[in-house]
Amino acid sequence: MRKNSLVLPLLFLAILLQGQDTEQITIPGSEISFQLVHLPAGQLQVEGEDGQPIPIQLDAFWMGAHEVTYDEFALFQQRQYDSDVSNWQEGEYRADAVSRPTPQYLDYTYGMGTTGGFPAVSMTQQAALRYCYWLYQKTGQFFRLPTEAEWAYACQAGQNWAPEKLVDYAWFYDNGYEAYHKTGEKAPNPWGLYDMLGNVAEWTLDEYRKDYPAAIGQDAINPWVKPAKRHSRTVMGGSYDSPEKECNCTYRQKSQPRWQARDPQIPKSIWWNTDSPFVGFRFVRPEQQPSTAEVDAFFQEAIRD
Repeated sequence: MRKNSLVLPLLFLAILLQGQDTEQITIPGSEISFQLVHLPAGQLQVEGEDGQPIPIQLDAFWMGAHEVTYDEFALFQQRQYDSDVSNWQEGEYRADAVSRPTPQYLDYTYGMGTTGGFPAVSMTQQAALRYCYWLYQKTGQFFRLPTEAEWAYACQAGQNWAPEKLVDYAWFYDNGYEAYHKTGEKAPNPWGLYDMLGNVAEWTLDEYRKDYPAAIGQDAINPWVKPAKRHSRTVMGGSYDSPEKECNCTYRQKSQPRWQARDPQIPKSIWWNTDSPFVGFRFVRPEQQPSTAEVDAFFQEAIRD
């Protein structure tokens, strides 16, 4: 699809103004690659219950420039696309030993497209985390979902950024034609991150708390509202099906059990939501890489059956 005339000037302006470091990573054993953008340490302000700003301190981290695409996710989802090739030095990767997503009950994309750069959608938060663990085993680098604070900080580009014209940056209800689009067709935010608003909403790591400021407390540093049960999680950014007011850096959406309403399995699938084609994800890579033991402990804590 042809980009409108504003996109390229905005793209170059963002790069010139911010000069973020980037890194291109090819998934071992494939020709599929993704781009990471380095985000500096900084502070995010959230509004407390009394209306006063609460500062959150965040360490530097890397974030995917784009939402995870089906081209990437298929390497994990479909055994025939994977191989034993891996850069994971701490373990012996075997493609046949991977627990992979079960076949979908029906087409959870509802015909909106899978190959060529479309965002992967309809997976549960658990499935997104299991993809991150698989990617760790393939690359030897720790990836995870962003926390709610990290996501908002990245979206705002550390400066309370908001687009003057949402249509230049996002696919949403007014221009999305009730479908997601290939990633990267709109202009990026000032840090070079595409589709942070609209296209598909994105999973975060946090359990959803209506009283989020109280949950993280004062003087928060890298806060994570850890999950205590399977539902619900915070989803951010709005989607192709969202009104303009919901496509901003602070809008929080609560994941719902009804997203699996048409799943005929008992119990419901740990992998798929039958009715959330408007939700996908992107991942982050901490600047300081944890040990193998710390990685294993993280996923044991983060993934809730």
